[in-house]
Amino acid sequence: MAVIDATGRPPAQAGAAPRPVRSRDPEDHAVPGGREEAWRFTPLRRLRGLLNGPVADSKVDVSVSAPDGVEIERLAPTDSRIGRVLTPADRPAAFAMARSDGGLSVTIPAEAALTEPVVVSLRGDGGVCYEHVLVELGPFATATVVLDHTGSATFAGNVEVFIGHGAALTFVTVQDWAEDSVHLGAHAYSVGRDARLRSFTITLGGDLVRLNPTVDYRGPGGDAELYGLFFTEAGQHQEHRLLVTHEARSCRSRVTYKGALQGEGAHAVWIGDVVIGADAVGTDTYELNRNLVLTDGARADSVPNLEILTGEVVGAGHASATGRFDDEALFYLMSRGIPADEARRLVVRGFFAEIVDRIDLPELRERVMSRVEEELAAVGV
Repeated sequence: MAVIDATGRPPAQAGAAPRPVRSRDPEDHAVPGGREEAWRFTPLRRLRGLLNGPVADSKVDVSVSAPDGVEIERLAPTDSRIGRVLTPADRPAAFAMARSDGGLSVTIPAEAALTEPVVVSLRGDGGVCYEHVLVELGPFATATVVLDHTGSATFAGNVEVFIGHGAALTFVTVQDWAEDSVHLGAHAYSVGRDARLRSFTITLGGDLVRLNPTVDYRGPGGDAELYGLFFTEAGQHQEHRLLVTHEARSCRSRVTYKGALQGEGAHAVWIGDVVIGADAVGTDTYELNRNLVLTDGARADSVPNLEILTGEVVGAGHASATGRFDDEALFYLMSRGIPADEARRLVVRGFFAEIVDRIDLPELRERVMSRVEEELAAVGV
């Protein structure tokens, strides 16, 4: 019988990384020094003090576009809904919860079938700022929610997503910051019984972006697909650290992240952790990360991990690869009269197509690929 600790998860096995402290109090979290597993890839000096929770001297400008029937409200810091899904696992997330002056709540009622997306736009105008966003999808409802980050900021933000039983949510978060921005984010998803989550994390801008998505299941039959697309250019640090925890029976998860890197000092980090608990029989999980290095001087770190405490699984696996252009694909296109630069663009488009084609929002698909084209054109690729 597995022993469960205070986090609701089985204890780490011998040789595994220790479980993080989970607390809303920032002082319960140690200040990292850079050697910890959770921080060893992150350039701490570039976080602009967010580890110590500087006082906010600015606010993100928040605007919401939502169909009729969606409830939008600003929650007080003492509202019990804050922290329902997310208990901070590091200092920035704890400071974001403590200093965001409550939270923005988006509630979609039970059995609603939204035909238009809910769009939450967060725009920074410089300075240090915090935000906390809560999204709740009622039982048997279907919806698409987009969080769109733009502008300039030193930003720590949390996102909590609660998906009711039998509901289906497509959740898109876009990080299209100005090149001087820093963004530390914790995104927590709680998937109900027989519910479905499709998430898309699109990271295109910023000086440093570090996101920590987590998924857990509240009952059997939950299904989560997590897609990610990132384009890391010269000097940028983009880091995505995922944790999918299977404790309920007969749940499924798929993780697919793809990134392209170009320019001196471009650094992308992807960490994919999946934990399958002792009682999570019938689990079906797979995680995949692919990185395409376009120029010299770029670096990609990719670390998939599986922790399995039961042998009764449908499937559990992972794959990771980093490489350069497919020379054969380039040769094939060029042999048919396509110029070299255009051929390279087509190869990159094809690389990202698996992710982009799954986004059911035509305007967003076009925006993402236009931004990718801009990045390629900037270095003549």
